[in-house]
Amino acid sequence: MLRKPLLLKIFDAANMQRWNDKIRPVELRELDKQAHKMVIAYLIGKCEEDAPGFDWLEIIEGGMFEFLQRLIVTDLKPQIFYKIREDRARYEQLNQWVYEQLEPLISPLGKEFCAGFRDYFSDESENLNRRILGAAHFYATKWEFDIIHRANPDGYEMPKIKMNIQEQQEKYYDLKGMQQIALYPKFRDFIDLCGELRFQLRWSHINRVPKTSVLGHMLIVGMLSYLFSLEIGACRKRKINNFFSGLFHDFPEVLTRDIISPVKRSIEGLDELLKKYEREQMEKEVYGLIPPEWHGEMRMFTEDEFSDVVTVDGMRMAVSADEISEKYNSDEFNPRDGELLKAVDELAAFIEAFMALKNGLTSQDMSEAKNRLREKYRHADVAGIRFGELYADFA
Repeated sequence: MLRKPLLLKIFDAANMQRWNDKIRPVELRELDKQAHKMVIAYLIGKCEEDAPGFDWLEIIEGGMFEFLQRLIVTDLKPQIFYKIREDRARYEQLNQWVYEQLEPLISPLGKEFCAGFRDYFSDESENLNRRILGAAHFYATKWEFDIIHRANPDGYEMPKIKMNIQEQQEKYYDLKGMQQIALYPKFRDFIDLCGELRFQLRWSHINRVPKTSVLGHMLIVGMLSYLFSLEIGACRKRKINNFFSGLFHDFPEVLTRDIISPVKRSIEGLDELLKKYEREQMEKEVYGLIPPEWHGEMRMFTEDEFSDVVTVDGMRMAVSADEISEKYNSDEFNPRDGELLKAVDELAAFIEAFMALKNGLTSQDMSEAKNRLREKYRHADVAGIRFGELYADFA
């Protein structure tokens, strides 16, 4: 089961600065880069779904493993990291050291997860799924570099970095998704729109440490939803839907901004009005950027994200979390745990408040939010996950 040490370690990524030896017009953080990378991986992956060897689970878990590795090796400049990677023996030593640092944190997730982490880095044979992650990693880096380059076009190393990025881009042109991104502005607009969520801060009215963006929060919810899905023995489609529902659940906020819960609750009917406006704006601004055959899935991820749903005879229907586990935990029903997603979303908010207060913030809003959520989940069991035990870790 997930425990406090790993949860806090995941949030460390919100403190990790990127490009911190360059002039940056905005802060660029590791958590946001990893979140943007997985959004781009979704876009590229959707173009490759019918290709031999394609596997969403390998992409999701590979992205998580690479995220965890980054938490440990973040102090290495990319040039040094890639130099080590070219030396097989030294790279194995590095990954053994990384695993030793992470093992106390990830061992509660089970032997299978730990073995998967070690196998992922011990066997680096390239396949389609790794190439999708590599392309997504490259493009998220390019997206950041374009911002930095505009601010400092003649800076030290800029021509060299630009040339290296162009060489990297050429390596992935065989992927359909990369071809689509290169050819069609709509795909690039979708990536840019998601990228704007890097700059929308959660709890923006409070000066807290660490600061988390809406996009970074979305990745955390996606990863935790996936890890809880492993714990409850979710079927393949259920795990995939839970991850991507978490990754995209706040996407409409790029159109409305992050509106805190007290404001939503302050006026009767405001929450429903906002949901209606979000749906209208998604139709107007977002769905035209992606192929029509993706719309149904994106609606499930973004418009009714906290409902437990399954698909029966081609019709999506609402059920309970217990019903999914008892009757619909099978790929044929395309299940998604909305109630679990809501619990994870609020767990992430609780940890944000917990860390801000621990780091010295004095805020009545934060204290009230932390206490309210702890009380709400004190005895809660959601989709088979005992959230009360998890909250007790933070006592």
